[in-house]
Amino acid sequence: MGGTTIAQTPEGAGPDLGSMLLHHTSNSHEIEFFNYPVELPRWPPLHLGPLVIDVSPTKHVVFMLLAAALCAIVFISVARIMRRRYTTRAPRGLANAIEAFVIYFRDEVALANIGHGGERYVPYVLTLFFFILFMNLLGLVPFGATATGNLSVTAALALLSLLMIEVSGLLSLGPKGYLRTIFFAPKGMHPVGQVVIMLIMAPVELLGKLAKPFALAIRLFANMTAGHFIVLSLLGLIALYGHLTVARWLVAGSSVLMSTAIMLLEIFVAFLQAYIFAMLTSVFIGLIRHAH
Repeated sequence: MGGTTIAQTPEGAGPDLGSMLLHHTSNSHEIEFFNYPVELPRWPPLHLGPLVIDVSPTKHVVFMLLAAALCAIVFISVARIMRRRYTTRAPRGLANAIEAFVIYFRDEVALANIGHGGERYVPYVLTLFFFILFMNLLGLVPFGATATGNLSVTAALALLSLLMIEVSGLLSLGPKGYLRTIFFAPKGMHPVGQVVIMLIMAPVELLGKLAKPFALAIRLFANMTAGHFIVLSLLGLIALYGHLTVARWLVAGSSVLMSTAIMLLEIFVAFLQAYIFAMLTSVFIGLIRHAH
C-alpha cells in the first residue's frame, strides 16, 4: 500500500485520521512517493457539445494501465516460452502455473457454468480474472493504488460483462428467443392474461438484467475499499495514541500485528474477488444462453 501520511488538524489537536483515509483511498492527479507527491500531467478537457470530459490521467488510471501492461508482458512472455521450450513436455515454473489457471478456468468455470460452446468465452473470463487480480495486488505494494477501489473502474468492467452476457444470449437464442427473456408469458394463458403478465414482468426482467452488473461492480468496489480502510485505520492508531508513553509500544506492536494479518487476508481477498467476478460473469452467460 502507499506510504501513510497523517494529516494534522488545524488546531494541532492531533492527527486527522479521516482525511488520511479519504486521501489514500480516493482518486487524485498525483502519485504518492514517500512524502513527495508526483504530479500527473493535466490535459485540456474534451468538449463534446454541452459535455465536458476530463481526459487527464489520474492515479487509478495509471495503475489500471500498469495492470494491463503487466498482464500483456506476463502472458506474451509465457506464450513465447511455451512455444519454444514446452511443445513436447510439460511446462515448469510460471508457465506451469499459468497453464493450471487456464485449464481450471476452462473446465471448472467457463465450461461448467456456460455449458456447450463455453470455450469461446474462456479468453474473456481469463482476461477478467487476471486484469482484476493485477489491479487488486498493485494496491498492496508500497506506493501503489487499487484501481478496483474506484467505482468507475468496477462499473466499466461490469458494463463490459453485461454487454458480453446480452450479446451471448442474442447469438444463442436469436432475436425472438432473446426478446422472450424480457417479454415472457406462460403458454396456455388467455391472450389478455399474457399481455398483463408481460406488462408486469417486463420491467422486473429489465431490472434483473441491470441488477447483475450493479452487484458485480458494488461487490468488487466495496471489498477492495473496505480492506484498505481497515489497514489504514489500524496504522492510524499509532499516530493517535503513540504519544502516550506507557501505551506507545503496546499500541504500535498491536497495530502492526493486526495490520499484517489484515494485509495477508487482503492478498486472499484480491484473488477471491477476481475469481468471483469472473465466475459470476460465466454463470450469467450460461443462464441467458439456456434461458429455459
